[in-house]
Amino acid sequence: MGILFVVLTNYFRILAPQITGYVVNTVVESIGKKDAVKIRTSYYSHEYNQLVNFIIQRFESLHYNQKILFAGLILLALALISGLFMFLMRQTIIVMSRHIEYDQKNEIYQHYQKLDISFYKKNTTGDLMNRISEDVSRVRMYTGPALMYFINLAAVIGFSIYFMLKSDVKLTMISLCPLPLLAISIYYVNSIINKKSENIQSQLSTLTSAAQESYSGIRVIKSFVQEKAMIEHFKVNTEVYRTSALSLAKTEAIYFPSMGLLIGLSTLITVMIGGLDVLNGVEGASVGRIAEFVLYIQMLTFPVSAIGWTASMIQRAAASQKRINEFLLRQPVIKDELNAKGHIPQGKIEIQNLNFTYDNTNIHAIKDFSLIINKGEKIAIVGKTGSGKTTLAQLMLKMHLADNGQILYDDLNINQIQLNGLRKNISYVPQDVFLFSDTISNNIKFGKEDASEEEIWKAAKDACIYDEIVSLPNGFETMIGERGVTLSGGQKQRISIARAMINQPNIVIFDDCLSAVDSKTEKNILENMYKYLQDKTAIIITHRIFSLFSFDKIIVLEGGRIVEAGKHEELLESEGIYRIMYEQQQTNNKNNS
Repeated sequence: MGILFVVLTNYFRILAPQITGYVVNTVVESIGKKDAVKIRTSYYSHEYNQLVNFIIQRFESLHYNQKILFAGLILLALALISGLFMFLMRQTIIVMSRHIEYDQKNEIYQHYQKLDISFYKKNTTGDLMNRISEDVSRVRMYTGPALMYFINLAAVIGFSIYFMLKSDVKLTMISLCPLPLLAISIYYVNSIINKKSENIQSQLSTLTSAAQESYSGIRVIKSFVQEKAMIEHFKVNTEVYRTSALSLAKTEAIYFPSMGLLIGLSTLITVMIGGLDVLNGVEGASVGRIAEFVLYIQMLTFPVSAIGWTASMIQRAAASQKRINEFLLRQPVIKDELNAKGHIPQGKIEIQNLNFTYDNTNIHAIKDFSLIINKGEKIAIVGKTGSGKTTLAQLMLKMHLADNGQILYDDLNINQIQLNGLRKNISYVPQDVFLFSDTISNNIKFGKEDASEEEIWKAAKDACIYDEIVSLPNGFETMIGERGVTLSGGQKQRISIARAMINQPNIVIFDDCLSAVDSKTEKNILENMYKYLQDKTAIIITHRIFSLFSFDKIIVLEGGRIVEAGKHEELLESEGIYRIMYEQQQTNNKNNS
C-alpha cells in the first residue's frame, strides 16, 4: 500500500510542470497578440490533455488572466490530492518501520535471554545495549525513510524522464547529461561510507561500555578518587569516536554540494539550449517548455540529492544488521535437549566424576568431583576463594556444561530435565547479589510473581530484614537504586535470601550469602534458615564455618577437588584444612571482639 501511495502522490505531482508550461505559453501568446507560439499537447499524458482541453473549451473566450486563475486552482487541487497520498504514504511505510523496530527489539531481547553465561562473559554490556538500540534504530531508518525515499526517487525520476522524453528528446538528453557523473560519485563515496559506518558502530559500543561501567562502579571510582582519571579515559574514547564521526560527516557532506552543482548545471543547460531553440524558431520549442523542463529538474533535485542520503542509510543499516546478526545467529550452547522432561527435582542429587574447564581462561575449576546428597540433607561446601565452590553451584543449575561426568536429580540426568523446570524449582542465592531498580517488594517476589503480601513479609522476617524494611519511609514499596545501590551490602544479601525463601522449592543453594552481615544477624538468619530448611535439600557454600548449623555432611574443596568430607566434629579431629580454617576463624573472631 505504501508503494502504491508513493506512485500516486508523484503521479499527481508530475502534472504540475505540464500545466505550468501551458500557463506560461498562454501568457506569452496573449502578451504577444499573435499566434507565433502554438500550444501542442499531444506528447503529454492523457490526464493532462483532458485538463488542457477542458480549460481551452470552457474558457476560450475568457481573458488570459482568468485562464491562469483557473489553472492555478487546478494546480492547488493537484497539490492537495498529492499531499493526501503523501500523508497516506508516510502513515503506511513509516508506521510499518516502527512495527519492524518493535519486533526486532523484542526478538533481540528474547534471544539475549536464551544465551548462556559464557556469552555475557565474552561481550560487554555496552555492546549488547548498542546493538539493541543504535543498530536497530539504523535498520529502522532503512525499512522506513530509506525505503520510502528510494521508491519516491524511483517514481519521480521515472515519471519525469518519461514525460521529458515525450516532450523533447534532445533537451532531455542534454539536461540530464550530468547524471552519469553523479552515479560514479555515489558508487565511490558509498564504499567509503560503508567502511566508516562499521568502524563508528564498533567505537560507539566501546564508548557505551565505558560509560556503563563508570555508572555501575561509581562507588569504587569515588572511593579511590579516580574521577579525573575516568574522565580522561572517557575523553580518549569520545575523541576517537568524534574523529571517526567527523570523518564520516565530511564524506557525506560531499553529496549535497555536488548535488547542487549538478542540478544547477542541468538548469543552466536547459535554459540555454531551450532559449536558443525558441530564438531559432525550432519546431515545438516554446518558453512554456523551458519552464516545464526547469520544474522537472527542480522536482528531480530532492530525489537526486536523496540518493546519497538513502545510500548512506542503506549502508549504515547493512553494517548494523550485520552486527545484529552476529548475535541473533549465535545459538545458545545450553538448551533443552529433544527428550528433555518437565521434571520437578524432589531433592536427591548425585554428582559423578564431574570435571569442568573454563573456555576463556583454561582454568580446570572442578576435578573428578563426586557426591551423593539424599533428599532433605543439609550439605556445606567450604573452601578458600578460587577453590571451585561457585562453579559447582552454577554447574548444578546448568549455567555451564561439564566437560565430562554427570549430575543426576532423582536419578534423572540433568540434561534430560527442561531448564525452566530445573531452575524454577531450585532457589539460588548467588555470591554476587543483584537487585533490580524496583521496589523492595517486587525484588523479594521476583521468583514468585503471585506471592501474597503475607508471604513477602514472612520471607523478609526469615531473612532478618523485615524490621529494617518497615522502618523505611515507604516500607516495602521503597524504590531501590540500580543494583541496590541505596542499600548496604548486608541488606542486599538479606533481601536476596528473602527472594530465595519465598519460592518454597525442594532444593536451595546459598552461595556465600552471609559474608556481609554481622555475627548476631548471621546467628538469627541461621536459626530461621534452619527452620525453613527442615524438609528441603540445602547446599550452603561458604568460606566461613557455621558451627551453629547442624550439617549432615561438610565438603572441603581445594583446587576443584574434594580433599575432606565429614561432619563438623570429625573434620576438627582430622587436623586437616577444615581445622586450620576453623582455628583461623576463631582467632579472627577473638581479635575483632
